[in-house]
Amino acid sequence: MDKRKKPKYKIGDTVVITIYGTVGKITDVKWLDGMYVYEIDNSEGLFFETKLELLSEYKGDIMEKEQIDIEYRFFFGDLVQVKGYGAELFKVVGFRTEIWRYKDNAWEDVIYELARIKDGEWLEAGEEELILVADAESADMFIKKLGLLYLANKPQALLNLPEPKNPIRKREREELNNTMDKKEYIDFLLDVYNDYRLLYDLFHDDEYRKVMQVVLKKLTSVVNGDEINHS
Repeated sequence: MDKRKKPKYKIGDTVVITIYGTVGKITDVKWLDGMYVYEIDNSEGLFFETKLELLSEYKGDIMEKEQIDIEYRFFFGDLVQVKGYGAELFKVVGFRTEIWRYKDNAWEDVIYELARIKDGEWLEAGEEELILVADAESADMFIKKLGLLYLANKPQALLNLPEPKNPIRKREREELNNTMDKKEYIDFLLDVYNDYRLLYDLFHDDEYRKVMQVVLKKLTSVVNGDEINHS
């Protein structure tokens, strides 16, 4: 016959954890190595009976639990720029809150974990350092449309354009002739220019202005008949 004594406390009792002075509710009672242990507020820790006391019987000081409400400005998948990193784009891959408490001061810091779009390099930044470019829902479409995977290092490769000072090679011209006519190509270049003008107006980053200059030179070359000449 099981001769265990009855537990001093039962599920639902409100107790004080005397070593901390905090209040909680018993959510489970376990028998462990010949004694009862208690789970408080569904936490992973277990407490012996000697460390607990009913709230109604407790005579010591009670430490009130602090409720902290954190409002996050950025979320997983958001596309952002970081102050000091120019036109480079990063995606939010994680975030955490650091809670600081001192005798005469208290604050919370939200730290965002980022992955750089062009190479996946990891970076941490505070909320005040970030600028939202596109939310998670539209981030991938934004990247695909503008080709910004290559912007930071290769704006010419981004546009698939040769350097303006160099004539287009014959084979490249023939391939271009086979894929689009002159009007289509001009429309394409105008779309690219307008996209980067919008970005430059928003962020005033010199990388966007450089791409705009490349496109303008390319447009001038096409309009003057230097390229896409059909026989």
